[in-house]
Amino acid sequence: MRPTAPKIGFDRFIRLEWAKRALEVRAGLTELDELDVLLDEAHSGPSAKKKTRTVLNRLWLEPRKDLEPFAQRAVELFQSSPSTSPAALTWGMAIVTYPFFAKVAEIVGRLTSLQGDCTTAEVHRRMAEIYGEREGTRRMTNMVLQSQIDWGLLNRSDNGKTLTRKKAIALEEPDLMRWMATAVLEAVGRPIGLGTLDAQPVIYPFVLGDNLGFVLSSAADLELRADSAGNQTVSQVKEA
Repeated sequence: MRPTAPKIGFDRFIRLEWAKRALEVRAGLTELDELDVLLDEAHSGPSAKKKTRTVLNRLWLEPRKDLEPFAQRAVELFQSSPSTSPAALTWGMAIVTYPFFAKVAEIVGRLTSLQGDCTTAEVHRRMAEIYGEREGTRRMTNMVLQSQIDWGLLNRSDNGKTLTRKKAIALEEPDLMRWMATAVLEAVGRPIGLGTLDAQPVIYPFVLGDNLGFVLSSAADLELRADSAGNQTVSQVKEA
């Protein structure tokens, strides 16, 4: 039996302005009508708007039930400090909600890790190897890349053929560091060495702050373990 290609899910270009407004709605800082006005102005018809709202709902307004606590922690971070980067929070939600988004991020992160740039053709080729040579794969990969660019986390050349990393944003607030570490573990789906957590390709636009081991040690949903050689790994503590 031929295996089914993974679902894409993240199938719309999402402006950071829209994601931030959806986050503000969820945090009780603005009204849903204000988000609707933004989307009405940006979309040519109700169908296109509905598809964008579906992605925003899954990210912030109506996340999956199993992701509700994770989303709520992000909302509380934003409520306590509205200067917290909406791009970082939306990135974290995107990589745990949409495996397709996470895979594009991982591939861009890996390809740009050595020289700081890669071609869009390389990204499309790697995604096609995973999701199949479909027009939808190519189009939706472009949607993810365009979103990452709009969020100010990736540069693209004028001819659209080259992607270049921007200077990574340091996440230094302890609660945000713990939250993003949880996002990485959820997206990767396995324990990660403490020394490599900061360098995971899936969060290439960000770096976690100093004293990461100490910061993570106080997280109730994370566990640090050391092997016989003293190497530490970080894993999630799942509820029974």
